[in-house]
Amino acid sequence: MMSTQLTARDVAKAYPGRVLFRGVTFSVRPGERVGIVGENGSGKSTLLRILAGLDRPDAGEVTVRAAGGIGHLNQVTDLPGTALVSDALDGALIDLRTLEKDLRAEERALAEGGGDLARYGELTAAFEARGGYSVDTAIAESLAAVGLDGLARDRELATLSGGERARLALAAVLAADPELLLLDEPTNHLDADALSWLENRLRRQRGTVVVVSHDRVFLERVATALLEVDADAREVRRYGTGYAGYLREAAAARVRWEQAHRAWQEEIAQWTEFARTTAYRVAPGRPIPDHNKCKYHGDGRRVQQSITTRTRGARERLRRLRAAPVPAPPAPLRFTGSPATTGTEFDGPLAELSDVDVPGRLRLEGLTIQPGSRLLVCGPNGAGKTTLLRVLAGELEPRTGTARRAGRVGYLPQESTPADPRRSVLAEFAAGRAGTREEHAEALLGLGLFRTAVLSLPTGMLSVGQYRRLRLARLLTEPVDLLLLDEPTNHFSPVLVEDLEAALDRFGGAAVVVSHDRALRRRFPGPVLDLGAPSPAATR
Repeated sequence: MMSTQLTARDVAKAYPGRVLFRGVTFSVRPGERVGIVGENGSGKSTLLRILAGLDRPDAGEVTVRAAGGIGHLNQVTDLPGTALVSDALDGALIDLRTLEKDLRAEERALAEGGGDLARYGELTAAFEARGGYSVDTAIAESLAAVGLDGLARDRELATLSGGERARLALAAVLAADPELLLLDEPTNHLDADALSWLENRLRRQRGTVVVVSHDRVFLERVATALLEVDADAREVRRYGTGYAGYLREAAAARVRWEQAHRAWQEEIAQWTEFARTTAYRVAPGRPIPDHNKCKYHGDGRRVQQSITTRTRGARERLRRLRAAPVPAPPAPLRFTGSPATTGTEFDGPLAELSDVDVPGRLRLEGLTIQPGSRLLVCGPNGAGKTTLLRVLAGELEPRTGTARRAGRVGYLPQESTPADPRRSVLAEFAAGRAGTREEHAEALLGLGLFRTAVLSLPTGMLSVGQYRRLRLARLLTEPVDLLLLDEPTNHFSPVLVEDLEAALDRFGGAAVVVSHDRALRRRFPGPVLDLGAPSPAATR
């Protein structure tokens, strides 16, 4: 049995003005289910396309051994709109259809007195191993599981919604049952039942799975190992014990960082003390032995030379230590509450909405947000979740109804782009704030969201996830009474999402959160406002 199914050696990939990753080396063993994680724009999908052979790396090489075929989720969604549903299914099954064609041809040759019996046996075994005799049943089951039961095979892809095309692609590639599955965000557009089916289907997958996903519950249930694409370090790290092990290793890495920082501080202190006290360890005014002045002064010169050598060595060691400092790890993320959070400025609600109507986007009878409260907003796409947050933030006024606000509001929108792409990360963070450049740099670096080298980059060069981190950094360092978070887990790495949730738990103010994230919703401590329900109204 082969020891590796897939191997990457020193792989690098860059686009004009931006390096995604370099020096990437890892392997995937047969039967592993590997999740690829990282913030949006870090290069996860690009890495998956390189593994699928659809993109070429700038350097390095990828070796794949999959005699039973490779299935890549995007291979169906890339078809033109004029293609039919049957084309999409056949495209995913092309290896199996080719194998079946060869098998039938060999059958005919044998029936006519020719052919190769050994080859026929090999083709039959391969076709059976790939589930060829039950593939039509597998297609029907997959389509039904993702909510596309009864989808006409002669329907054009252009007539399907984006979500329907994505689910069709997923059903097709799973029905093909290849030896190596490469899936990019397969949980998108799936309801709860379809998600459960997908998780169970992948857990019993006979082959190997490599999957890009931001869904932490999915990763918990499916992944046996993780690859993290780090946008700042431009590298890929492997964690071999699933999602829980990934979080444990992240926590252990922080402990090692704290230990290294303490050790550096202690060594600085030791060498500083050594340099300061060495010259005084020889007592002054020592007596001249046997009235031998020559020996006395010779010994003194040797002592002084020894002292000079020791202090010079200590100063050199200190110089090297200070030239390569081990900074303290950042403190846990924390949202900053303002005086109104504790009720010292006013006693009333932070926000009140009454009979709000934003035509075509939101209708709400009433909503009251009290200091310190929590509210989770859910509902289907188009129900008005983002519109509600924009009304609460004061960015959008309803056509009818009233919207009253008090206290300071901090808003993290779901999507945003730099107003001036040429402005540096540090300048964007500091915009409109008092203080020196050094003070702003210290504040931003203290959050642990960016490395020093990133601060001078133009914001236009940041990935989607990096720019959202910058928006989060601004929000973390502003005193607020009411947090409005629109899909706060989007675009971030799983470790940052876990830290963000912990910061929200510690926040003393009120928070209104829009999220589809299953892990966040499972842990959320407050009530739920469902905008998909008739005449939604809530008072908290």
